[in-house]
Amino acid sequence: MNKRRSEFIEEYVGASIDALRAMPRDPLVRAIDILQAANERGARVLIAGNGGSASTANHMATDLFNVSRRVVNGGFRPIALQQNPALVTATANDHGFDDIFAAQVRILAESTDVLVVITGSGESPNIVKALEVGKQMGLATIGLLGMGGGKAATLVDVPVVAPSDDYGIIEDLHLTVNHLVAAFLRSG
Repeated sequence: MNKRRSEFIEEYVGASIDALRAMPRDPLVRAIDILQAANERGARVLIAGNGGSASTANHMATDLFNVSRRVVNGGFRPIALQQNPALVTATANDHGFDDIFAAQVRILAESTDVLVVITGSGESPNIVKALEVGKQMGLATIGLLGMGGGKAATLVDVPVVAPSDDYGIIEDLHLTVNHLVAAFLRSG
């Protein structure tokens, strides 16, 4: 039994490392460029995700907030759109779950802001609808995606696609991308 666990661990770690190494670098550079410019102009960065991706979205908002504290003029104004359960559940109850992020984008965003979506499949209807609203409003859009990117990949300006179909590995890579971006922006 112990051998089976050891083999499983090695396979998972190996698959994670392989996926990280295979991740295209150009979208990462483009995402950093968009976020660096947003930080310099003090733009809002609205971040949306469901399930595990909601946790990553909250984590990203925290990291971007800490990056913005280093900027004298400007600095991010990050907002994790799933962080208010009363707002999310009221919107879901009154207008449907597909509208929980789009409604907030309509009300909170301006055309100079950035929308970041985090989704393993790229197919979540509430993420797709938020992107459609964001595009209509002229927001720059970044997607941390997996499984080939799904419909979200066709809607975002910058698709950062984790090259995996395994939700765990995808979510691991999304958190790594978050830390990579924050570390770069903190570096100056």
